[in-house]
Amino acid sequence: MNDNRLQIAVLLGSTRDGRFGPVVANWLLSHFARREDMDADLIDLVETPLPTVFPVLGEPPASPEARELLAAVSPRLATADAFVIVTPEYNHSFPAVLKNAIDWHGREWHAKPVGFVSYGGFSAGLRAVEQLRLVLAELHAVTIRDSVGFQGVWAQFDPAGTATDPACDVAAKTMLDQLAWWAHALREARAVRPYSA
Repeated sequence: MNDNRLQIAVLLGSTRDGRFGPVVANWLLSHFARREDMDADLIDLVETPLPTVFPVLGEPPASPEARELLAAVSPRLATADAFVIVTPEYNHSFPAVLKNAIDWHGREWHAKPVGFVSYGGFSAGLRAVEQLRLVLAELHAVTIRDSVGFQGVWAQFDPAGTATDPACDVAAKTMLDQLAWWAHALREARAVRPYSA
């Protein structure tokens, strides 16, 4: 076993009924399965919902229910070396449930890289990604320049969940290669000099 493998948390950011996100996320996971340098952990916000009522700033969650919900997600984000966010675009932005998941966490994002796979209609979800870059910069994360975007996503996959345009697979490899570079570099830097925000 390669102890140097990177741990990547894949955050699926849509909880809409009839969502297409699992198709996109599973396609991405197939790319991880072909790599020897990364292990992926899919965090689906349908399966791991988070509280929507926040405690007083700086205080821990008050209710046992909130703590239980966070316990299913927070440790997985904390141990991740990097992240990939899979997101649709809602009204020129990203889903509220995804913002909620981001806002519940602080140190988990610090000095770690984040890649994006977005999907939607005409815009391919790129407006959601542009706004996520601003949010994640505030949390001291490093966003990967190259992302993957599916325009008219419903026509971009065959019934088996395979992307029909080979350029999408090329884009995924490019993004994951860049994510790996940043993840190794930042993991090594944090080990030598802990990050202080």
